[in-house]
Amino acid sequence: MRNVIILGVVGAVVVAGVVGCKKKDQDAQQAGYQQGGYQNPPPGGYAGQYGNPPPGGGTTAPPPGGGTTAPPPGGGTTAPPPGGTAPPPAGGGQASPMDPTVAGAATQVLNGLATQNAVAGSKPVGSALACNFQQGQSCETQVQLQAGKCYTVVGAGVPPVSEVNVKFIAVSPIPGSAMVLAQDQDSGPQATLGKKPNCWKNALPMAVPVRMVLEVAGGSGVAAAQLYEK
Repeated sequence: MRNVIILGVVGAVVVAGVVGCKKKDQDAQQAGYQQGGYQNPPPGGYAGQYGNPPPGGGTTAPPPGGGTTAPPPGGGTTAPPPGGTAPPPAGGGQASPMDPTVAGAATQVLNGLATQNAVAGSKPVGSALACNFQQGQSCETQVQLQAGKCYTVVGAGVPPVSEVNVKFIAVSPIPGSAMVLAQDQDSGPQATLGKKPNCWKNALPMAVPVRMVLEVAGGSGVAAAQLYEK
Protein backbone atom coordinates (compact mmCIF):
# COMPACT_ATOMS: atom_id res chain seq x y z
CA MET A 1 0.00 0.00 0.00
CA ARG A 2 2.80 2.36 0.84
CA ASN A 3 4.50 1.62 -2.48
CA VAL A 4 1.32 2.42 -4.36
CA ILE A 5 1.04 5.80 -2.68
CA ILE A 6 4.64 6.66 -3.49
CA LEU A 7 4.15 5.71 -7.14
CA GLY A 8 1.01 7.81 -7.34
CA VAL A 9 2.78 10.82 -5.95
CA VAL A 10 5.68 10.40 -8.41
CA GLY A 11 3.26 10.08 -11.35
CA ALA A 12 1.44 13.24 -10.36
CA VAL A 13 4.71 15.12 -10.19
CA VAL A 14 5.71 13.84 -13.65
CA VAL A 15 2.36 14.84 -15.18
CA ALA A 16 2.57 18.27 -13.61
CA GLY A 17 6.08 18.69 -15.01
CA VAL A 18 5.00 17.71 -18.50
CA VAL A 19 2.05 20.09 -18.37
CA GLY A 20 4.32 22.88 -17.14
CA CYS A 21 6.81 22.30 -19.96
CA LYS A 22 4.08 22.44 -22.61
CA LYS A 23 2.78 25.67 -21.09
CA LYS A 24 6.27 27.20 -21.25
CA ASP A 25 6.67 26.05 -24.86
CA GLN A 26 3.40 27.71 -25.88
CA ASP A 27 4.40 30.97 -24.15
CA ALA A 28 7.80 30.92 -25.83
CA GLN A 29 6.28 30.37 -29.29
CA GLN A 30 3.90 33.31 -28.82
CA ALA A 31 6.90 35.47 -27.83
CA GLY A 32 8.72 34.58 -31.06
CA TYR A 33 10.81 31.63 -29.74
CA GLN A 34 10.55 27.94 -30.19
CA GLN A 35 11.96 25.11 -28.17
CA GLY A 36 15.59 24.49 -29.01
CA GLY A 37 16.37 28.06 -30.35
CA TYR A 38 14.97 31.24 -31.92
CA GLN A 39 12.18 31.26 -34.46
CA ASN A 40 13.11 32.78 -37.87
CA PRO A 41 11.51 36.23 -38.22
CA PRO A 42 8.81 36.65 -40.82
CA PRO A 43 9.79 38.38 -44.08
CA GLY A 44 10.26 42.11 -43.50
CA GLY A 45 10.91 41.69 -39.75
CA TYR A 46 8.34 41.70 -36.97
CA ALA A 47 6.18 44.39 -38.44
CA GLY A 48 3.30 45.09 -36.11
CA GLN A 49 5.06 43.43 -33.15
CA TYR A 50 8.30 45.39 -32.68
CA GLY A 51 7.62 48.42 -34.90
CA ASN A 52 10.09 47.46 -37.69
CA PRO A 53 9.16 49.22 -41.01
CA PRO A 54 8.26 47.11 -44.05
CA PRO A 55 10.92 46.50 -46.75
CA GLY A 56 12.05 49.74 -48.45
CA GLY A 57 11.81 51.97 -45.37
CA GLY A 58 8.03 52.07 -45.10
CA THR A 59 7.41 54.43 -48.03
CA THR A 60 6.65 53.76 -51.66
CA ALA A 61 9.48 54.84 -53.96
CA PRO A 62 8.52 57.84 -56.11
CA PRO A 63 8.40 57.34 -59.89
CA PRO A 64 11.60 58.08 -61.83
CA GLY A 65 12.22 61.80 -62.25
CA GLY A 66 11.53 62.94 -58.68
CA GLY A 67 7.85 62.09 -58.42
CA THR A 68 6.63 64.10 -61.39
CA THR A 69 5.92 63.02 -64.92
CA ALA A 70 8.64 64.19 -67.27
CA PRO A 71 7.38 66.94 -69.62
CA PRO A 72 7.31 66.18 -73.35
CA PRO A 73 10.37 67.22 -75.39
CA GLY A 74 10.52 70.98 -75.89
CA GLY A 75 9.38 72.02 -72.40
CA GLY A 76 5.79 70.87 -72.60
CA THR A 77 4.94 72.54 -75.88
CA THR A 78 4.61 71.09 -79.35
CA ALA A 79 7.84 71.45 -81.26
CA PRO A 80 7.60 73.94 -84.15
CA PRO A 81 8.03 72.62 -87.64
CA PRO A 82 11.59 72.51 -88.99
CA GLY A 83 12.78 75.94 -89.98
CA GLY A 84 10.50 77.70 -87.56
CA THR A 85 7.35 79.37 -88.97
CA ALA A 86 6.24 78.03 -92.41
CA PRO A 87 6.77 80.60 -95.23
CA PRO A 88 3.74 81.87 -97.20
CA PRO A 89 3.22 80.32 -100.64
CA ALA A 90 4.92 82.00 -103.57
CA GLY A 91 2.81 84.50 -105.49
CA GLY A 92 1.72 88.11 -105.22
CA GLY A 93 3.50 91.09 -103.75
CA GLN A 94 6.05 93.49 -105.14
CA ALA A 95 9.18 92.44 -107.01
CA SER A 96 12.56 93.97 -106.15
CA PRO A 97 13.38 96.99 -108.36
CA MET A 98 16.78 97.06 -110.01
CA ASP A 99 18.85 99.38 -112.19
CA PRO A 100 17.96 98.82 -115.89
CA THR A 101 21.66 98.87 -116.78
CA VAL A 102 22.14 95.80 -114.54
CA ALA A 103 19.25 94.01 -116.28
CA GLY A 104 21.16 94.14 -119.57
CA ALA A 105 20.00 90.79 -120.98
CA ALA A 106 16.33 91.71 -120.56
CA THR A 107 16.64 95.30 -121.83
CA GLN A 108 18.51 94.18 -124.95
CA VAL A 109 15.55 91.97 -125.88
CA LEU A 110 13.25 95.00 -125.53
CA ASN A 111 14.95 96.82 -128.42
CA GLY A 112 14.30 93.94 -130.79
CA LEU A 113 10.66 93.61 -129.64
CA ALA A 114 10.07 97.32 -130.19
CA THR A 115 11.46 97.12 -133.72
CA GLN A 116 9.16 94.20 -134.54
CA ASN A 117 5.96 95.31 -132.75
CA ALA A 118 5.86 99.12 -132.28
CA VAL A 119 4.59 101.39 -135.07
CA ALA A 120 7.27 103.02 -137.13
CA GLY A 121 8.70 106.17 -135.61
CA SER A 122 7.96 105.19 -131.99
CA LYS A 123 10.48 106.41 -129.43
CA PRO A 124 11.16 105.20 -125.87
CA VAL A 125 9.63 107.21 -123.02
CA GLY A 126 11.96 107.46 -120.05
CA SER A 127 14.04 104.47 -118.94
CA ALA A 128 13.06 100.82 -118.79
CA LEU A 129 11.26 99.34 -115.78
CA ALA A 130 13.34 96.41 -114.46
CA CYS A 131 12.83 94.16 -111.42
CA ASN A 132 13.88 90.83 -109.96
CA PHE A 133 10.77 88.62 -109.60
CA GLN A 134 9.45 85.64 -107.76
CA GLN A 135 6.57 83.92 -109.52
CA GLY A 136 3.35 85.94 -109.25
CA GLN A 137 5.06 89.21 -108.30
CA SER A 138 4.76 92.51 -110.15
CA CYS A 139 6.42 95.92 -110.29
CA GLU A 140 5.13 99.17 -111.74
CA THR A 141 5.74 102.79 -112.52
CA GLN A 142 3.37 105.70 -113.22
CA VAL A 143 3.43 107.27 -116.67
CA GLN A 144 1.60 110.15 -118.41
CA LEU A 145 -0.22 109.22 -121.60
CA GLN A 146 -0.64 112.32 -123.74
CA ALA A 147 -3.84 113.11 -125.65
CA GLY A 148 -3.80 111.91 -129.26
CA LYS A 149 -0.55 109.93 -128.89
CA CYS A 150 -0.03 106.26 -129.76
CA TYR A 151 1.61 103.93 -127.21
CA THR A 152 3.21 100.51 -127.17
CA VAL A 153 4.65 98.61 -124.18
CA VAL A 154 7.08 95.72 -124.66
CA GLY A 155 8.19 93.38 -121.89
CA ALA A 156 10.65 90.49 -121.67
CA GLY A 157 12.03 88.12 -119.06
CA VAL A 158 15.31 86.23 -118.78
CA PRO A 159 15.08 82.43 -118.21
CA PRO A 160 13.88 80.81 -116.02
CA VAL A 161 11.09 83.44 -116.42
CA SER A 162 8.43 81.73 -118.55
CA GLU A 163 5.40 84.07 -118.57
CA VAL A 164 5.41 87.89 -118.68
CA ASN A 165 2.42 90.25 -118.71
CA VAL A 166 2.26 94.03 -119.26
CA LYS A 167 -0.75 96.19 -118.36
CA PHE A 168 -2.11 99.73 -118.20
CA ILE A 169 -4.12 100.26 -114.98
CA ALA A 170 -6.06 103.42 -114.24
CA VAL A 171 -4.79 105.54 -111.35
CA SER A 172 -7.60 105.66 -108.78
CA PRO A 173 -7.80 107.56 -105.49
CA ILE A 174 -9.84 104.68 -104.03
CA PRO A 175 -7.67 101.67 -103.07
CA GLY A 176 -8.86 98.48 -104.68
CA SER A 177 -10.96 100.20 -107.35
CA ALA A 178 -8.29 100.43 -110.06
CA MET A 179 -9.37 99.24 -113.49
CA VAL A 180 -7.29 97.46 -116.11
CA LEU A 181 -7.33 99.67 -119.21
CA ALA A 182 -5.33 97.36 -121.47
CA GLN A 183 -3.32 94.12 -121.28
CA ASP A 184 -1.14 92.12 -123.67
CA GLN A 185 -2.55 88.98 -125.28
CA ASP A 186 0.76 87.12 -125.69
CA SER A 187 1.98 83.95 -123.99
CA GLY A 188 5.54 83.21 -122.94
CA PRO A 189 8.51 85.25 -121.67
CA GLN A 190 7.86 88.17 -124.07
CA ALA A 191 4.80 90.45 -124.21
CA THR A 192 3.60 93.44 -126.22
CA LEU A 193 0.68 95.78 -125.46
CA GLY A 194 -0.40 97.93 -128.46
CA LYS A 195 1.16 95.77 -131.18
CA LYS A 196 1.37 97.26 -134.71
CA PRO A 197 -0.35 98.06 -136.95
CA ASN A 198 -2.45 99.21 -134.00
CA CYS A 199 -1.36 100.89 -130.77
CA TRP A 200 -3.02 102.05 -127.56
CA LYS A 201 -4.36 105.61 -127.74
CA ASN A 202 -5.49 107.99 -125.06
CA ALA A 203 -8.95 109.02 -126.30
CA LEU A 204 -9.32 111.86 -123.78
CA PRO A 205 -8.47 115.48 -124.69
CA MET A 206 -5.96 115.65 -121.83
CA ALA A 207 -2.98 113.76 -120.44
CA VAL A 208 -3.93 110.73 -118.33
CA PRO A 209 -1.77 109.23 -115.56
CA VAL A 210 -1.74 105.42 -115.61
CA ARG A 211 0.16 102.67 -113.88
CA MET A 212 2.35 100.67 -116.22
CA VAL A 213 2.56 97.22 -114.61
CA LEU A 214 5.02 94.44 -115.38
CA GLU A 215 4.11 91.00 -114.00
CA VAL A 216 5.89 87.62 -114.00
CA ALA A 217 3.17 84.96 -113.91
CA GLY A 218 5.50 82.00 -114.56
CA GLY A 219 9.02 81.26 -113.35
CA SER A 220 11.29 83.72 -111.56
CA GLY A 221 14.18 86.04 -112.32
CA VAL A 222 14.86 89.34 -114.08
CA ALA A 223 12.33 90.99 -116.39
CA ALA A 224 12.00 94.47 -117.88
CA ALA A 225 9.46 96.62 -119.77
CA GLN A 226 9.71 99.77 -121.88
CA LEU A 227 7.07 102.28 -122.96
CA TYR A 228 7.21 103.64 -126.53
CA GLU A 229 5.34 106.66 -127.86
CA LYS A 230 4.47 107.87 -131.37
